[in-house]
Amino acid sequence: MFTGIIEHVGTMDSVRATPDGGRLSIRSPEAAGELGEGDSVAVNGACLTKVGGDEETFTVDVSPESLKKTNLGALRKGDPVNLELAMRLGARLGGHMVSGHVDAVGRIEDRRTEGDSEIVAIQAPPEVMRYVVSKGSVAVDGISLTIAERETGRFRVAIIPHTALKTTLLLKKPGDSVNLEADLIGKYVERLLTPDSEGGRGEMTKEFLIENGYA
Repeated sequence: MFTGIIEHVGTMDSVRATPDGGRLSIRSPEAAGELGEGDSVAVNGACLTKVGGDEETFTVDVSPESLKKTNLGALRKGDPVNLELAMRLGARLGGHMVSGHVDAVGRIEDRRTEGDSEIVAIQAPPEVMRYVVSKGSVAVDGISLTIAERETGRFRVAIIPHTALKTTLLLKKPGDSVNLEADLIGKYVERLLTPDSEGGRGEMTKEFLIENGYA
């Protein structure tokens, strides 16, 4: 589990295909020094496991499913990546609950300056937009952000100077891809209210509210 608060920006040291997907080597002395073998780390928002490395770099394997659902397969040597180590139990939750399981890849549409912030518009597919609400949370390349505005097929986020300095988001240009993870709580709420044969509760009705003590 992660919080969406980026701790380090690493640099891709090598990228190679393997029979089981891909293997990435990432240069980040800070992260490499903290990670033990088998530890989880979010790379651009995708939860991966350290399988090797040294004092300067760490290595992770990427499954075919992760290559399919994320933009990790497009990374090249020298590219910067957002890094977050798994959260510690009892630590402050500065962002929001992020699982590191990317839902889909979105694209930067445009950006504009507004005061000290950059307003970035991101095109997103329906499987993400269904959970997008104004002032709600979303993870973009692993960064916990607040949705400033929701539109048809896209949403806007405000990037404050601190986030711009500590992450890779403002290095992205219109047309560039970003990993998107919708708010985990929204997914659970939808699941509980979806009627099916496995315990879904159905639509929110007056009877449902009365039954559960809300009316």
